[in-house]
Amino acid sequence: MAAIKLNVENLRASAHLLKIGDKVLLSGTVYTSRDAAHKRIKALIESGSPLPYDLHDSVIYYAGPTPAQPGKVIGACGPTTSSRMDVYAPDFLDSGLVAMIGKGERNKDVKDAIIRNGAVYFCAVGGAGALAARCIKSCEVIAFEDLGCESVKKLYIEDFPLIVAIDCNGGDIFASGREKYAVAYKN
Repeated sequence: MAAIKLNVENLRASAHLLKIGDKVLLSGTVYTSRDAAHKRIKALIESGSPLPYDLHDSVIYYAGPTPAQPGKVIGACGPTTSSRMDVYAPDFLDSGLVAMIGKGERNKDVKDAIIRNGAVYFCAVGGAGALAARCIKSCEVIAFEDLGCESVKKLYIEDFPLIVAIDCNGGDIFASGREKYAVAYKN
């Protein structure tokens, strides 16, 4: 199956068409954010303060890129374990976030928020941060510079390879994968 080419700008309109296992090449603006930045953003949401970027229809990439080598836009930029952001994700999704990129499973609250908000969770290949960096065309620190690699960065990506891991209809590649394995192992 060929990869589906999508732009962040039309992701909300396309999300309902995506199914678990779909291969996607995503282009557009995404924001990096990890644990410490998520904690600060949640505090801003709760206090009604301005956010570093508009969550509505945006995409968060759970990554903490390494510093760029001379002549490069960014260093290695692989996904981090998404479950560490599960405590924050439902609030972000309810605030308009359309997609998250990371690796690993998500909890029930996150899955419910994905369904409720017509969003999607993508997995990127872990351990391939140097290859992922090739798809990143620009990188700008936009918030929490004191967090170093965990600062919020605005990235522009082109044809970033992803797999739909949780779709807005409740499909979960991790759950269905375990079920298929159990059936195959049983036989």
